Amino acid sequence: MIQVDHLTRRYGEFTAVDDVSFHIRRGEIVGLLGHNGAGKTTIMKMLTGYLEPTAGSIRIDGLEIGRDTRAIQARIGYLPENCPVWPEMTVIDYLDYQASLHGVPADKRNAAVARAIRRTALKDKATAAIQTLSRGYRQRVGVAQALLHEPDIVILDEPTNGLDPTQIQQMRGLIRELAQSATVIVSTHILQEVQAVCERVLIMRAGKLVVDARIDELQRGQRLLVSVDGDARAVLAEVAGVAAVEEQAATSGRRQYALEADAEAAPAVAAALHAAGFRLFALQPERRDLETVFAEVNAAGTAPDTGAAAPAQASETQLEVAHG
Repeated sequence: MIQVDHLTRRYGEFTAVDDVSFHIRRGEIVGLLGHNGAGKTTIMKMLTGYLEPTAGSIRIDGLEIGRDTRAIQARIGYLPENCPVWPEMTVIDYLDYQASLHGVPADKRNAAVARAIRRTALKDKATAAIQTLSRGYRQRVGVAQALLHEPDIVILDEPTNGLDPTQIQQMRGLIRELAQSATVIVSTHILQEVQAVCERVLIMRAGKLVVDARIDELQRGQRLLVSVDGDARAVLAEVAGVAAVEEQAATSGRRQYALEADAEAAPAVAAALHAAGFRLFALQPERRDLETVFAEVNAAGTAPDTGAAAPAQASETQLEVAHG
């Protein structure tokens, strides 16, 4: 559905987005991650047609940004990080006005506004002035305006900003619901939110795309964790498919090992330990959360298990220029 090829955006001599390519299928929920200045917001602005690429192309179902920008924008619902609202307007009046800007026909506008209010749980605040709302409720108003015209693509920049735990759960449910009829891109600093709702993650570093992978694949890791009742290093090192053995801290008298091996090597590991007379207490693939993966990418400068190299971090001055 969304095809991005060699996308580049420069500000003078500084490159905010550097030769980025990816493809997003219809109905996917994709997380866009990266430190401030990594290029996330710049990419979202180019996807929405707000910012023109220096080079590269963005195609959506045969339409292309630049040639068909207006047609593409009509299919996108966008929540900026700081969603502009008119504080003196009531929620319902603001949404009615936004529906008209989105091109919703007058005879369908009331139904569209009512549907957006229901989906974002704003019924109790519908007649309240926006300036009286908390940050969390204002955020929900921003999400509601992005949904008014039933877009094919929904781009949410920090959608859980200012929400309390109950509201966060509601937002997660709404994002999953949206994916039944739309493609959803979520950009956030809160890694747990991406892990909770996204199927796939794109990680940016200093303008480059360094990871494009399914979250379950990233979390799986490339190591087996083993717990036995003695020194089994020599035995484990001889197992076919085990590239390296790392001994970890012993607990309760048991030896813990991390093996550089994929899950297919597990039966051979168990058989070798049994044949050598060791008692096996645990044998499982290493599981990593997204926070660990993100830290690895930014600390090592490479994408874990993808072979993609990442450039050096941009300077603070460059990050300020990039705004993304």
